[in-house]
Amino acid sequence: MSAIRLSDLRAAQTRAARASVVKSLGEARRLGRQTAFLCHSHKDHDLAEGLQVLFVEQGWEVYIDWQDTALPDTPDAETARKIKSKIEELDWFLFLATPNSVVSRWCPWEIGYADKSKSHDKVLIVPTQDQSGTWYGNEYLKLYGRVEAAGTGGLAAFSEGARNGSWVRNLSG
Repeated sequence: MSAIRLSDLRAAQTRAARASVVKSLGEARRLGRQTAFLCHSHKDHDLAEGLQVLFVEQGWEVYIDWQDTALPDTPDAETARKIKSKIEELDWFLFLATPNSVVSRWCPWEIGYADKSKSHDKVLIVPTQDQSGTWYGNEYLKLYGRVEAAGTGGLAAFSEGARNGSWVRNLSG
């Protein structure tokens, strides 16, 4: 198990057109799929879409705010209200830890809100690793569970500080 390589997220993003994303939260629940809010930097558009594909391939549905046409074009108080609502209603909160997200103004606000509004075990950090082997998200790994890539191509979730995890596809809401 290891941090997800940024290059693997970019490669997964190219499969986005083939990934089947459900139309609504209700549909995802009827299909028995886990749902997650993806916290990420908007500078990481391709990485967020790549992670969404990896989770869809594991049977999850992942909400990305810029895909939501109900949000205002320019972030404002209404945006914050809707983001809070989505964080609360979806099963999981995922923090995509990248060089951009760890310095973002919105991402720390979102994870802070998730920390307050979700049970601790429903917040997962997705650490990433660049070509040089540098890991991103280390400061959060001591506080929350994490999702890592498995050599077999799947994703595994680990509780805070745990060495043994569970396959993402087997997690329940």
